[in-house]
Amino acid sequence: MAARSLEIGAEGIRAARTIEILRTERGLAQRQLADRVTALGHPMSNTMLSRIERAQRRCDVDDLVVIAEALLVSPLVLLQEPRAL
Repeated sequence: MAARSLEIGAEGIRAARTIEILRTERGLAQRQLADRVTALGHPMSNTMLSRIERAQRRCDVDDLVVIAEALLVSPLVLLQEPRAL
């Protein structure tokens, strides 16, 4: 069976950028946000978060929901067009 493509589409790239913007606006380092996500019961390293933000790792729905919770926003916010800093 052929490996499934992990190409990240426009929506995934948009979510990745929004996560980075919100994290930065809140003055959080990647490690701090990853620690918050882990504390919510979804283990995540800062490397995993970095790869999500750089659109090198897919952000699945479980990741999206818990990252939103850690950032104190609705998951829908992460799917919207990012605001400029």
